[in-house]
Formats: sequence, structure tokens, C-alpha cells
Amino acid sequence: MQKAVLGAISVAGILAVGVVAPNALQVLGKLGIVKKFGDKSRKATSVLARKGYIKFEDVGGRRMVRITSSGRRFLKVEEEKARLLNAAMRPKHWDRRWRLVIFDVPEYRKGIRNRLRRHVVSFGFLRLQDSVWIYPYDCEELVALLKADLKIGKDVLYAIVERIENDSWIKKHFNLPR
Repeated sequence: MQKAVLGAISVAGILAVGVVAPNALQVLGKLGIVKKFGDKSRKATSVLARKGYIKFEDVGGRRMVRITSSGRRFLKVEEEKARLLNAAMRPKHWDRRWRLVIFDVPEYRKGIRNRLRRHVVSFGFLRLQDSVWIYPYDCEELVALLKADLKIGKDVLYAIVERIENDSWIKKHFNLPR
């Protein structure tokens, strides 16, 4: 949420906001820039301000929020990390093996389960079933990092599979030779 808010503020430059920041996020939500707002966006905005990534200013009787230079640096670093991660995860040649990530995160940890799903989607995994995701390239280190970061080591299984029946649609999805 913080990255989405910071990115939206960065794209917009300076945003006119009401007395409280969530009103600005409601406007962004209506524009389709930020889909969810409310308590989470208020918390994200206050955390960003506390970290020094944004600052609030009063300009002509209006409350404004501006991204700071450290906020811009943070966004550049995050963009570079994502670019490097995508480049590292896509070798030139496929070794003809599939990587499966299978998880069974308990219902009481639903938030963690949803974060894990968002991560695997953002890394380009393909959903086979609700908790079964597939990727054609080596990603064991990435999965290990996710397990450690989310503290769900025992709930996630990483498997390397030689063959999956009827996998032509999966190969097509990843633009792999058939």
C-alpha cells in the first residue's frame, strides 16, 4: 500500500488534499490509481510521512502532500530491485523443468496467505489451483526469501517437476518451446 501511495503521489507530483490524507486517496481511487483506501491508506500515508518519503504543506489555504527527495530515491531503488529480480528470474534457456509452489496457510493467517499470493503473481507465477502456482525457471532462493520474510516456512512447499501432463497451455502462457 505504501508503494502504491508513494507511486501515485510521485506520478501526480503535488496533490491537493483535504484536511486528512485519505480524501486524496479517495480521489486517486476514483481515478483507478489506488483501488483500496480508508484505514490502510491512512496508515500507509502516516508511515510514509514518518519515514520522510512525503511531507504535508499548506499552500494557499489548501493542504498539499509532496514526495520528498528521499521518497523519490526509495521508489528508484524499489524499481531497480524489481527490474533486477525479473532479469535474474528469466534465464535465456528453459531447462524443461517446472517449479511448483504449493502452500497451505491456515485461515487465521489469511492476510499472510493473501500477501503470498500477491507476491507470486507479481513475480509472474501462473496459478494452477488456488494454492498451487507454477513457474518455469529456478526460483528456489526467491521462495526461500518469501518463506522467511512471511514466516511461513512450514506452510509452503517448493517442488521441481520434470513433466506435467497437458502442459501445452502452460508453455504457451510462458512463451516456451513446445
